[in-house]
Amino acid sequence: MQDDSPPPSLEQLDEKLRAAKAKRRSAEPDPRERGQGLAFAMRIGVEIVAALIVGVAIGYFLDRWLGTKPWFLLLFFVLGAAAGFMNVFRIVGGLGGQVGYRKKSEPTESGIGQNPDEERDKDG
Repeated sequence: MQDDSPPPSLEQLDEKLRAAKAKRRSAEPDPRERGQGLAFAMRIGVEIVAALIVGVAIGYFLDRWLGTKPWFLLLFFVLGAAAGFMNVFRIVGGLGGQVGYRKKSEPTESGIGQNPDEERDKDG
């Protein structure tokens, strides 16, 4: 069975192509946004590598100083890796600041935050 309908005209095809290109251009991210993503990825990589380098260096020099060949190197390699991943976790989680600090909680309807210590402070 053949479809006897005429093929679309070239003008209609050209109009559809222009609309698709315009839609694609509006959906493309700003070049600055792409740069921010690349900078974020580089920061994560640098955090892990820097923590590993510091840990291995400390372990290596302690081993040379104390004569305990591989033990401090292995220990500080693991500690450096843990520190690097903890830094990456903080960065990705958006915590920022120092370890142990958290963002202030949003106040509830009563005006008191989620933190029970805040409630005790207001009572006393």
